Amino acid sequence: METIIPDKAYFRIGEVSKILDVEPYVIRYWETEFKTVSPVRTKTAQRLYRKKDVQELLTIKNLLYAQRFTIDGAKKQLQKLRSNEEPAIKDDEKQKLFLMRIKRELQQIKDMMS
Repeated sequence: METIIPDKAYFRIGEVSKILDVEPYVIRYWETEFKTVSPVRTKTAQRLYRKKDVQELLTIKNLLYAQRFTIDGAKKQLQKLRSNEEPAIKDDEKQKLFLMRIKRELQQIKDMMS
């Protein structure tokens, strides 16, 4: 069953707890163990999790509960997953450079016409 994350910018720890179906103290513990989860703190020191944090926590929960990894094993698996995603980042950079080149060429055409 796939977990649905509401389309919001920030989530409080209680909301994340309900989405993940774990207690808030578990989320706080994972936050100390997995540095990829870093919620924003409000002036009153409340944690506000971004959607990417919630997605990361879902991945961590899957590794620990469904795939039965240890904390250290889950950390290593996350590193492997991140290293596999790097080529996609490079593709994004290529697309960005391509779009910047198109923009520059369009600007040149605009300058010629005026």
